[in-house]
Amino acid sequence: MENGKNRIEDRIRRREAADERQYMIAEDFEVYEKQGAPLGAMTFHYHSFYEIIYVLEGEYASMLENRIYPMKKGDFLLIDQNVMHKYQYVENRHDSSRRIILWVTPGLLAQLGGKDMDLSACFRGQESCAYHFPIYYEEMLQGYLLKLAMTESADPPLPGARQVLDRGYLTLFFGYLNTLCSRREYLFNRDELVSHPLVEQVADYIEKHLTESLSVELLAEQIHMSKYYFLRKFKEITGVTVHSFVVSKRLIRACELLREGKSVSEACQLTGFQDYSSFLRNFREAFGVPPGKYTEYYPMD
Repeated sequence: MENGKNRIEDRIRRREAADERQYMIAEDFEVYEKQGAPLGAMTFHYHSFYEIIYVLEGEYASMLENRIYPMKKGDFLLIDQNVMHKYQYVENRHDSSRRIILWVTPGLLAQLGGKDMDLSACFRGQESCAYHFPIYYEEMLQGYLLKLAMTESADPPLPGARQVLDRGYLTLFFGYLNTLCSRREYLFNRDELVSHPLVEQVADYIEKHLTESLSVELLAEQIHMSKYYFLRKFKEITGVTVHSFVVSKRLIRACELLREGKSVSEACQLTGFQDYSSFLRNFREAFGVPPGKYTEYYPMD
């Protein structure tokens, strides 16, 4: 049995831990393994697709918005669309970490679930987004992920078989995952999480005053810090500058407005961008498409 497992893992699709790519190359989903401290994800970033991190071995930690999720072998972390997150390095703790990463688009989950089930529901509606599952359920989910991450099948290929099998594994994986995530006893407890008050205060103020001018001086004043200490401390915690964080918050809100049916100009005005050309440039850099094409490339269903 152990030899069979090793043979499967020898065929797993892998990416280097320092690989900084945070966008999809495949059309609708990607699955791969990473090993070691993921130095390529040290700064806040966000996606228009969903992300799942499953810890195969060792320990791992992610910071989502202002919360740190310390994870160990067997844990699952579910990251919703447009949630700012980053890898949180812990010295001498993550070198032996191995994890499976799954990226999947909202459109594919909508196709797989059809009218009967919202397969993306597991990413929303809970106070935590990390889970411990009983070993039986964990190994079942792990099996689907490993099959999805395989570079090739052990059996002779049939025309179109890989796509059919992959969609079947994804449907089963998300079907079971949604059922398990609806049970609160599998959620991380609050005492397992670590919050960063500085990031929480800044993010809360930005979201409440998004349409206004938000200077570094103003934000530092709100949390009673000197400008330069605030700049240094914020970058130390998040890995990004205050300016980049504000722009990201504005862009995330712009996506929400576009999905609500607002026009591109309305989305620009309602998110505090003073310069329309700056809005267009930053949006394209963040999402790879102009705002007018966003809902076409990243549909809700």
